[in-house]
Amino acid sequence: MLGLFILLYAFSNVDLQKYRKVVQAAGQYFGTYDSSTVVSASAAGGAMMIAKSDPFKRTKELIKQSLDDNQLNKSVQLIQTDRGFTIRILDDILFISGKAELTEYSKIILKKLAPALRTLPNDIRIEGHTDNIPMLGGGFASNWHLSVARATNTAFYLMDKEALQPGRVSVVGYAEYHPIAKNDSPEGRSNNRRVDIVILN
Repeated sequence: MLGLFILLYAFSNVDLQKYRKVVQAAGQYFGTYDSSTVVSASAAGGAMMIAKSDPFKRTKELIKQSLDDNQLNKSVQLIQTDRGFTIRILDDILFISGKAELTEYSKIILKKLAPALRTLPNDIRIEGHTDNIPMLGGGFASNWHLSVARATNTAFYLMDKEALQPGRVSVVGYAEYHPIAKNDSPEGRSNNRRVDIVILN
């Protein structure tokens, strides 16, 4: 790699077309060339910049198309944050109230999302969230238990049935402590009961 950068520096005063050819040839030799890479060079200072397109773009397009085809836009949200790209699924799509077992319908939804999740090598974290209403019965001692169980069951289905690589997947339960809305209304509590599938940067 040091030799590559020395070579690029030596060509800092040549025209952009020659520079592109050098980068392409070197990239193909080292197996790192990407035709989507955009290269620009400053003739005055020989400054160089390589900027790649949004790595999540294709994945987002695939997921959005799947949501549109299945009319799921109201219950599944796509969110870009500093930590990565999040697929947010409200709990009524995946689970019966107070339960952690995936419904048959939820398996269909995850199956449709899985091909897009497999397109990137990034780690994926499945995060379970609840509202602030304490658990009463249902086999779970607390919202902590419920949120972890939901995240685990979602992750296991994607790994076991949809061939998501286990080494890429982690799970976490946040219970009611990472709300996205106030818990003082049925609508707010409904928004807080969710599973986030986070494709990490």
